[in-house]
Amino acid sequence: MKHTSIVLVALMTLGGSLAALAAAAPVLAQAEAATQTTVLTVENMTCELCPLTVKTAMERVPGVTSVVIDFDAKTATVTFDPATATIEAIAAASTNVGYPARVAGA
Repeated sequence: MKHTSIVLVALMTLGGSLAALAAAAPVLAQAEAATQTTVLTVENMTCELCPLTVKTAMERVPGVTSVVIDFDAKTATVTFDPATATIEAIAAASTNVGYPARVAGA
């Protein structure tokens, strides 16, 4: 009898958690839709310290949520909120610290 009660309480708790997750799913999907990811080509990266400088400059732009630098490809993959940040502002942040950036392929 005691084990049955524990299992029932656990299932009720889990059911509540699943309902909360299901209710939060549209909000999470909307948050993901509110972000944009762009690949920028970055010039002048010649040493291991360069990517850190570029990453730090780009991350300081309000609305930027993620910056991944590929030193070998000389690119930065940036995820940001387009309602807050622009590609131009992100590229300018890199350019202002000595590493001109532009949308890859542009």
